[in-house]
Amino acid sequence: MPVIKINHTSVHVQEMNKGAKETILLIHGMFSNLSVYYFNIAPILAKQFHVVMYDLKSHGMSGKEKNGYDLNSLTDDLLALMETLELKAVHLVGYSFGGLVALRMASRFPGRVKKLAVIEAPDPGENERLGIMDMYSKEFLIDYINNFTDTTKFRMGKRQLEKNHRMYEYLFNETSIKSDLSKERGFFSGKEIGYIKQDTLLLYGKDSDCVPSGQTLYDRLTRSKIALLNGDHNLPLQQPEETAIRLKDFFEGWQSKFRQINNKIWQGLRL
Repeated sequence: MPVIKINHTSVHVQEMNKGAKETILLIHGMFSNLSVYYFNIAPILAKQFHVVMYDLKSHGMSGKEKNGYDLNSLTDDLLALMETLELKAVHLVGYSFGGLVALRMASRFPGRVKKLAVIEAPDPGENERLGIMDMYSKEFLIDYINNFTDTTKFRMGKRQLEKNHRMYEYLFNETSIKSDLSKERGFFSGKEIGYIKQDTLLLYGKDSDCVPSGQTLYDRLTRSKIALLNGDHNLPLQQPEETAIRLKDFFEGWQSKFRQINNKIWQGLRL
């Protein structure tokens, strides 16, 4: 579980398949951590890509910070992480609050983002959408405690459970995360969204209250496509395999089609 210094803060990073030619960088949601990808989604993507995951500040095993949760600060952190890891440009994935970070990254630093995938990003201008993030973050914590282990593959003990609860309480009660997010209320309706020109995949749950947010993004992003999967806001936990396959196919693009054509040609030659 490597920890590196980024902008004076300790950042927990995990990587898979470092030797791959292209990199997918995954950003988790509010009040969760990189494990939302680590156990099920990342291994599927790592069959083809170099996969990078990290814990946002004050999340998971990264260092605690009371301030700096606005999207510009978080994308500054992400840019510094990419510089440290010597990643010139990546395919970027963001889930929930991480989807907002990914969108801002694509608009501020377009040359650093190849393709963009956004999973269940809520419109920060809608109060009910922000409430969804809080509700499902609690669901994430319960699911993680009950069903998953840490990266050493041992079931979490009482001390680890207490650590996760303390993380949640710290973020919710002692940081600027709520007030910083309130500054982003005009993000989806502002000019900045229109600056995003990358091919963009929008993944939302059919039963999610955030579907209208996905529709807003689809209408505003000229190179976007949207897919509705079975589930609600917690798609990475409910549909990890389908989520991973959708991401993999999107990022592979023409390479996947080329392999399919090539395989058909070889099969025909064998007949």
